[in-house]
Amino acid sequence: MTETAPRPTLEAVAARAGVSRATVSRVVNGGDGVREPLVERVRAAVEELGYVPNQAARSLVTRRHDAIAVVVAEPETRVFADPFFARQLRGISKELTAHDNQLVLLLTEGRDDHARVGRYLAGGHVDGALVFSLHLDDPLPALIQHAGIPTVFGGRPGWSGDQRGVVYVDTDNRGGARDAVRHLVGLGRNRIAHITGALDQTSAVDRLDGYRDVMVDADPRLIVEGDFTPAGGERAMRELLERCPDLDAVFAANDLTAAGALRVLRESGRRVPEEVAVVGFDDMLPVADQTEPPLTTVRQDIEEMGRLMARLLLRGLDRRTGEQVGGAPSNVVLPTTLIRRASA
Repeated sequence: MTETAPRPTLEAVAARAGVSRATVSRVVNGGDGVREPLVERVRAAVEELGYVPNQAARSLVTRRHDAIAVVVAEPETRVFADPFFARQLRGISKELTAHDNQLVLLLTEGRDDHARVGRYLAGGHVDGALVFSLHLDDPLPALIQHAGIPTVFGGRPGWSGDQRGVVYVDTDNRGGARDAVRHLVGLGRNRIAHITGALDQTSAVDRLDGYRDVMVDADPRLIVEGDFTPAGGERAMRELLERCPDLDAVFAANDLTAAGALRVLRESGRRVPEEVAVVGFDDMLPVADQTEPPLTTVRQDIEEMGRLMARLLLRGLDRRTGEQVGGAPSNVVLPTTLIRRASA
């Protein structure tokens, strides 16, 4: 086993910079009250010696771990297969990295995982949590409330119980759905079907409500529940063709669902968009521009949602530790944009 050189200590940095240990501690831990020339000397000594602060000791001073839990209420097979999660995680990671915070990823496969996540959050390992893809019967909100850590949610909350003080970032799902269906109506389509997402999630419910806002008297047979996956889109599209062979348009709850629907339409000999127009939701590349034909869809800024979630949480943490003044973070709902391609 190779021997390693001893790690530089706070005392060694103080000796190199010609200042007290307390001065080094204040500079390293972001404290105030140190004159700028001394700050520069300490930083130069830290760089020369390769000093790395002890996180445990630093936490005693700052009351921060500089670590954020990102909780995705989905199994890993779903998270790593769906590009939506990759884009949201990328936005979160960029924001946390810019503020020198670590991302701790926690996934939930079943009830045992919920309990494990709840114990971890309550154990004082992280400063706060970012939570998304919740389902209506999910126990995570109650577990997080019990843990008592600052949290920002991705998506409008839909669980029962006290929601006062809940902070979330969402997309205008209902408005985006209305835009999608109005576009299809503007093309002269009147038998417009909707393949929903999983209806135990508020994003799917909001998109269904947006569809119904426009299609007030829609035939109930034109609505089939999906699950935000390509396989769910295929299954729902086959069911729709059996129920309503005269349909002339489909609004799918997301791009993966639309991709599955397009495959079934192609297999059945239906021409898109001549016979059946199709609109998705998300504008996830490369999914949307590599379907056949390329997909007209509603764009939501998924990566920006992740960045804003992290930003709101970090601002709240700064306020709690006295590093920043200002009001409590407010909820954010991002706008959507209809992106027209060849499918509608």
